[in-house]
Amino acid sequence: MSDCFQGASYPLVSAVIPTRGRPLLLLGAVHSALRQTWPAIEVIAVVDGPDPDTVAALGKITDPRLRLIVLPEPCGGAEARNAGVRIARGDWIAFLDDDDEWLPEKIDRQMRTAHAMPDWFPVVSCRLIAQSPSTSRVLPLKPYEPQQPLADFLFCRSGLRDPGGVMQTSTLLAPRDLLLAIPFRSGLPMHQDWDWLIRVASHQGVGLSMVRQPLSLWRVEDGRLTVGQDKSWQTSLSWIRSVRTLVSARAFSWFVAVQCGWRAQRSRAGLRARFLLLRALLLEGEPEFRSLLTYLIFAFVPARIRRSFRTGFRTKRMSQDAGPGLRLVVSRKPSAPLLRRSSS
Repeated sequence: MSDCFQGASYPLVSAVIPTRGRPLLLLGAVHSALRQTWPAIEVIAVVDGPDPDTVAALGKITDPRLRLIVLPEPCGGAEARNAGVRIARGDWIAFLDDDDEWLPEKIDRQMRTAHAMPDWFPVVSCRLIAQSPSTSRVLPLKPYEPQQPLADFLFCRSGLRDPGGVMQTSTLLAPRDLLLAIPFRSGLPMHQDWDWLIRVASHQGVGLSMVRQPLSLWRVEDGRLTVGQDKSWQTSLSWIRSVRTLVSARAFSWFVAVQCGWRAQRSRAGLRARFLLLRALLLEGEPEFRSLLTYLIFAFVPARIRRSFRTGFRTKRMSQDAGPGLRLVVSRKPSAPLLRRSSS
């Protein structure tokens, strides 16, 4: 445990888990939150609309640190998170998706990092273990560095083998005050974590950091339908345009190349749609040769071929360790608004 908290009370951290229709996966997430080494934690499961099976599953957990809220009707992950933040008792909020899990020291290590940051509102992420039925790997390949433009970290890539930056929802820890002042945007069908991060990063007084050790388990590519797998390239393009003033032209082009490109290919969009995306990439962004080439590949090469190439490349690499004793297994603008804490 960190020396900086010895002799003092530990701030309460509220883990907020939005969920619907996945009781078995949810139990794994809840137990991973309850097993945290941080001594002051509560776990809030926000059921997004009536869901008797999920409520029954949670009813078997007798730990008093678990709290349950059932929303009267489904409202989406963003508003479910906001609802959890509003009823939270903790000064800090940590988000966890219902199909992900935390390693036991996640909150402790992130709170130590937050305590050492000079910012009014520290936002702390961590690297994660991306686990699919066939592979496990640590992402992002290069951790986020403070003062790095956030959108460039998230969207820009060094080449075809670079998966880009990752700062996924289940890695995030932030002050509750910040989340009350700048909540998740309700009604957003996808890109909810990127949207929140990019908006908060535009405010002075907010600082971002990433713990280099992977502390969260992110399940990917196991056949389940997730928000991020939505095929709508129109929705992605509309979103990145809505935050255009907060991202660089280079990051805009990379987002269109990757996120819009693969969705256009997967949804079998016509040539007119792919030309419109190419036009947006060229005229609304700042393309470079690599982003243009990436767009052509993502927009026109079928996903199964890209996956085959990616899998072949990964099998040539040595498996990565996530830390001692852990085995990977299949299972800002100058005129930005200034935020300050209230003195009350």
